[in-house]
Amino acid sequence: MHIHIFLQDLAVVMIVAGAVTVLFHRLNQPVVLGYIIAGLILGPNTPPFSFIYDEPTIKTLAELGVIFLMFSLGLEFSVMKLFKVGAAALIAAVTEIIFMILVGYEIGMYFGWGAIDSLFLGATLAISSSTIIIRALEGLGLKKKPFAQTIFGILIIEDILAIAILALLSSLAVTGAIEAGGVVLTLGKLMVFLVFSMVVGIMFVPRVLGYVAKFKNDEMLLITVLALCFGFSLLVIQLDYSVALGAFLVGAMVAESQHIKHIEKLVEPLTNMFSAIFFVSIGLLVDPKIMHEYMVPITVITLAVIIGKVLICSLSVFFAGRDGRTSMRVGMGLAQIGEFSFIIAGLGVSLDVTSPFLYPVVVAVSAITTFTTPYLIKFADPVSDYLAKKMPVSIAQVFIMYTAWLQNIKTDNSKVAVMHALKMGLLQIFINLIFIMAFFIGGSYLSHGIHGSQYFIVDLSTQRAVIYGAAIALSLPFMIAIYLKLRALSMIAAEMTMEKCDGKKFDLRVRRNISKIIPVLGISGVVLIMLALSASILPPLSLLLVVVITSLVMTVLLWRWFVRLHSQLQKAFMVTFEDKK
Repeated sequence: MHIHIFLQDLAVVMIVAGAVTVLFHRLNQPVVLGYIIAGLILGPNTPPFSFIYDEPTIKTLAELGVIFLMFSLGLEFSVMKLFKVGAAALIAAVTEIIFMILVGYEIGMYFGWGAIDSLFLGATLAISSSTIIIRALEGLGLKKKPFAQTIFGILIIEDILAIAILALLSSLAVTGAIEAGGVVLTLGKLMVFLVFSMVVGIMFVPRVLGYVAKFKNDEMLLITVLALCFGFSLLVIQLDYSVALGAFLVGAMVAESQHIKHIEKLVEPLTNMFSAIFFVSIGLLVDPKIMHEYMVPITVITLAVIIGKVLICSLSVFFAGRDGRTSMRVGMGLAQIGEFSFIIAGLGVSLDVTSPFLYPVVVAVSAITTFTTPYLIKFADPVSDYLAKKMPVSIAQVFIMYTAWLQNIKTDNSKVAVMHALKMGLLQIFINLIFIMAFFIGGSYLSHGIHGSQYFIVDLSTQRAVIYGAAIALSLPFMIAIYLKLRALSMIAAEMTMEKCDGKKFDLRVRRNISKIIPVLGISGVVLIMLALSASILPPLSLLLVVVITSLVMTVLLWRWFVRLHSQLQKAFMVTFEDKK
């Protein structure tokens, strides 16, 4: 009987969703909004009766929708795109998120909602909808325009920061408070996990997919992709992160494959189906009575989203160096909330930390801003022209001079090559440091996981010595790479310092001291970080000395082998991007 009810519910959902899709396509309206309305029609809160009898099963399918939705967003992500988005996207995304969280929090507190409800409200307002914006720009034929690329850059950074927001809110729900130390620790661990998993994933996932693709069997390729998606999502859940994070990350890894276009076509039908169920399930939770009761907050929040995002994004992009028309297009294109807002609001519901009214309020605001998005994009140029005409000449000239000044800075930099070398060197040091931190954090998890296990008969001290020694051994190639990169950067810094010195002897002494001090200080800092992260797995002093001496001997004897090993790993990472080109 259960399978009969399930098939009936699934049939009803898909029939109504299909009919609404056709209708909204004919009306040239966003299909996502149609799915939500379909859920509203089918839901238990819409008289005369509910069409859904097995709602928990539909919610389970909706969870699959979250996985496929975040996986598809990950497929849109690219590490190379992230490096190309520039300062404008970074400044706009960070400023918008901070501003909208504060605005949402203050609105919630103004209406007398609790601190947790207000904080979750602010988080839901912070992230714009990639799905809605991309579909709106495609419908208007503007996806290839330069301003659209800036929007995509902002969305990429927002998606990354949204993952951090999800992690912080999950921690808040468990502990009941956010402490400064806890925030730093949570973000630090999250950063280590993100960078480590992305670097390792980019080295291996595209190669696995490339090998499978050689068989030219679509079924085999699709099953492999799904195995990676669900397998990595399960791993992320085991590490106490959200399934949305895992799906997004593995999508970003797959995105670096040479076969990404073909994979997108294979996954697209599944993504469309389960995403439709996800958005319909959102509509099932909408209670028209609550929406009517909270009409005033919904109106205020909607206006805050539209006005706040237009102002803050436009100004941020402008002060980052874009012209006024481009800035206005970007701001008006980002003035909505969508899938991440649903996921954040759903997190509050699933953890039972938010009030019942918050989810329907967020859905209502999303539905309204989804409807207004295409019109805001259309009217961006007329609004920009109107403001340009009404703006006082003196203020307009100041803005023009500011834009010209920024452009001059970008094009008249005599040390662009040197600064680029410094940035790339620091980035490589950062990635190597992340790997070292990941080994010691992983060692700590492993030590706690096997403690008391019947499969490990050695005593605790020996276990710690083995785990600590393994972490150091794995870290040695990356420590050597950091040391060599610090030496190279110290030489660049020395050359830059010498330009300001006079005597030759003094010049040589300064260069010699800088080239020695920077690597020593850098490696000392790395050692301190290692000690801090390994506090829970440090063996007794006698065993610790054995591990340290063994590591020093390995470093001296295997120095060249470690250098070659790291060079091969780095080459394998870069080859992925070269192959994709």
